[in-house]
Amino acid sequence: MSHTAPENTRLPQRQGPAGPLSGLRVLDLSAYIAGPYGCSLLADQGAEVIKIEPPAGDNLRKYPSTLEAESRAFIGVNRSKLGAMLDLKNPEDLAALMELVRGADVLVHNFRPSVPPRLGIAYEQLKAVNPRLIYCAVTGYGETGPLREKAGYDQVLQTMTGMCALQGKRGEPPEIIYGSVVDYYAAALVAAGVASALYEREKSGQGQFVGVSLLRSALTMQSARMVWAEGEPKDVGRDMRSGGITGIHPTREGHIYISANTPHFWQALCAKVGLPELAADERYDSVRKRAQHAAEIVPRLRAALAGRSALEWEEIFGEEVPCSAARTVEDMFDNEQVLAEDMVANIAHPTLGSYRGFTRPVRFGRTPGPEPFAAPTLGQHTAAVLAKRRAGG
Repeated sequence: MSHTAPENTRLPQRQGPAGPLSGLRVLDLSAYIAGPYGCSLLADQGAEVIKIEPPAGDNLRKYPSTLEAESRAFIGVNRSKLGAMLDLKNPEDLAALMELVRGADVLVHNFRPSVPPRLGIAYEQLKAVNPRLIYCAVTGYGETGPLREKAGYDQVLQTMTGMCALQGKRGEPPEIIYGSVVDYYAAALVAAGVASALYEREKSGQGQFVGVSLLRSALTMQSARMVWAEGEPKDVGRDMRSGGITGIHPTREGHIYISANTPHFWQALCAKVGLPELAADERYDSVRKRAQHAAEIVPRLRAALAGRSALEWEEIFGEEVPCSAARTVEDMFDNEQVLAEDMVANIAHPTLGSYRGFTRPVRFGRTPGPEPFAAPTLGQHTAAVLAKRRAGG
């Protein structure tokens, strides 16, 4: 077994209170976003997560980044993990993984279904080593069916499942939804599925297989559209957009999103922009009617909004009209509400020095969880992790 990356003989100690998953050990063999971020969500809740990478590293490390030393995406997706490097094609490294499996509670990977049996890490193989293991496989399309061996990626699944067609404007080409929304939703399903399996294990004493796929994730996100009533034609409108009134509008300076679907918010919007006659018009007294008459309403609404900036309108609407001026993600680092909710932490990093990053996606009153720490460099804790395992820790 040869590890060329710098080794740390000491493991970072979690600071702060315990979380609901403190005391649990998770082996993260996954790459990219869905599996790794699902494991970070478990780490946020106190679990010890060991990210196990091949010698080439997680490919996300190589993604474009304006940070010279590290990939911004990798750091953001892999917080609060120990880092080990193992070549599972090497018998000695595979044996080391098996030692880790014996003491683990959870293992997560995102190999295609035919790969784990070849490597010797399929569920049935690891179940024999640790019957209490929760084994979570993240795939593109699931474990069965004609596409089971096809590589799945966020935007491929967006395009396949109709998300891009609905994102595009009517009569225009499909559009990608940027931000890896399918991956991040799959990550939430990983964390939720693993937590449910751990709860069931408390009753049965047995581990089990948990399957999460990007296909399931993409369709779960469209549950409100995935309804086909008996007798309906196939090609019916399943788009839930409300006709253009609720949406993003230009202002004198910047853009603002307005939601005005309820009678109360519609009336408040009309009053605030100086168009009370629209609220009094029976032709516009429901979301459906306003959608039908959007071509009449929207120009008048936008003409009124052009009188002030987005930030001014945000102040005027206050709590009476749900809205937000369009901001950048950079604005969130110093946003009063984000800071009040303790969502940003200062995190020390071995090559960057320090950075500010997201933390605490879920709030727990009694077990808030420890402080986050930085994503590992490649193989940073290999020696310490394996030494701890051999010592029975």
